[in-house]
Amino acid sequence: MTQEQTLDILKMGHNVFLTGAPGTGKTYVINQYIAYLRDHDMPVAVTASTGIASTHIGGMTIHAWSGIGVRENLSEWDVEMMLEKKYIWDRFHETKVLVIDEISMLSGALLNSLDLLARAMKNSEKPFGGMQVIFVGDFFQLPPIGGTGTTYAFLSDAWKNADIHLCYLQKSYRQDDGPLLSVLSQIRSCSISEDTHDILSSCAVEEIVYDGERPLLFTHNVDVDKINQEKLGNLETPVRTFSMTSKGSAKHIETLKKTLLTHEILSLKEGALVMFVKNSNEGKYVNGTLGSIVTIDNDDVIVETRSGERIYVHPETWSVTTDDGKVLAEVTQLPLRLAWAITVHKSQGMTLDAVCMDLSQCFVPGQGYVALSRVRSIQGLQLLGYNEHALRVDPVVYQHDNRFQLESEKLVKRLLITDAEKIQNLHYDFIKKSGGSLQIVKKEKKQKLSKQKVSTYQATKEFILQKQTLESIAKERSLTVQTIMNHIEKLLKDDAVTIKDIDYLQPKKVSFKKDIVIIEKALQKADDQKLGTVKSIVGDAYTYDDLRFLLLFCKKK
Repeated sequence: MTQEQTLDILKMGHNVFLTGAPGTGKTYVINQYIAYLRDHDMPVAVTASTGIASTHIGGMTIHAWSGIGVRENLSEWDVEMMLEKKYIWDRFHETKVLVIDEISMLSGALLNSLDLLARAMKNSEKPFGGMQVIFVGDFFQLPPIGGTGTTYAFLSDAWKNADIHLCYLQKSYRQDDGPLLSVLSQIRSCSISEDTHDILSSCAVEEIVYDGERPLLFTHNVDVDKINQEKLGNLETPVRTFSMTSKGSAKHIETLKKTLLTHEILSLKEGALVMFVKNSNEGKYVNGTLGSIVTIDNDDVIVETRSGERIYVHPETWSVTTDDGKVLAEVTQLPLRLAWAITVHKSQGMTLDAVCMDLSQCFVPGQGYVALSRVRSIQGLQLLGYNEHALRVDPVVYQHDNRFQLESEKLVKRLLITDAEKIQNLHYDFIKKSGGSLQIVKKEKKQKLSKQKVSTYQATKEFILQKQTLESIAKERSLTVQTIMNHIEKLLKDDAVTIKDIDYLQPKKVSFKKDIVIIEKALQKADDQKLGTVKSIVGDAYTYDDLRFLLLFCKKK
């Protein structure tokens, strides 16, 4: 099935399983459909089975969205209790379309619970309460996490009763050579030949040769941590250690620490490769964004992403709260971890031009397949080793995948004999049935909304014009004072505010004007105008925080 045919079926309002090999454009198609729904004012909930996957489609986990949390099986009593929670009821009541990405990692038990909860919340006996549900993913990839008896989502009663339409994308847009496609195809078809072993052997290396652009993939966290510490130790720049802070219930603090991808003691150096492990409230980065540290000034860390954007990184807070918003515990740390090496699990959704991987310790079906499918070409692959598990997929998945392909082919034939006018009318019918608008949202309105979304600097500007203190602005916006100063720096640079607008922030002490003169002279000597260079000129007379504040009032070159 093509991407265009899949979009036609989605727009008809059918429940859909959107699948295909990695690189066939599943995320692209679902993002196109989400944009279409929003253009027509159709309420859509965008979720995924894991936090990593949710970042690729700009959503949240299905566990958090539904309120199910860590549970898999809901009792009638659980459902009754959840019906009393207005925020959950509102979500279900408003949602017409529910998207769940990386469906392979969602268990059948949890999908049954979601169906049960949706019927109750929507007060409807229709599957999933009558919402259009779209499952996205590839069951050849990582399976659901759980003990004995954990089943795939496609084996659940909820799946069987939902009249799922199969959309199986065929064309790969990621891999651009025959050998790698051949390997992946043979793994999917459970028919490994000598050719596959020969191809993988041609990629074999005896040791890691890290060139700075080739991420390292391992199956176990212990290997990832070992490599990252070795690489950090090889850097000649000074090490800076950041310690996690916490407050609240000791029990909940420990639970939080176990779930975080950052470390309690985080050691960093300039030049280190890092990965963000949290979504930015301001949209500057997401969980999984890669970059390198270009500057560490006292508590200031600046990361340059692979797109070339430089980001001031400040501590982020993770918390456990009750349903009414009461904080039980919270921990604060920089949202970073070292990223010379990452786990196969963390690599899901990435497309890499070059990679070095060790698949000699694969322990679940699909793990090797996920890793190998990250790379575009066999020329970009270095392989330290692989075991039998690396080339193995679950026979149950293989059998059902054949059925999925046949069902998709039948659906294509039915679609091809349907005239274009009827297809368009079916699209309109679904929009009207769901209470959407047949008129596309005007571009002017979309641009206005977009500006509102990213205008965090404008929000700070409004507070500045109201002559509020840095501390009060930070408190009002739930940001740090350092972040507010970053905003002011950008506003000054963009001429959105002037030094005269921020004069009221100047302290009353007599020495302030003298301090400004000293810093301006240091700026004249600092060719690169960098904070670190200015600090080296003025010495210990001023802290980095002092300098950043004073620089707001200085005339630049």
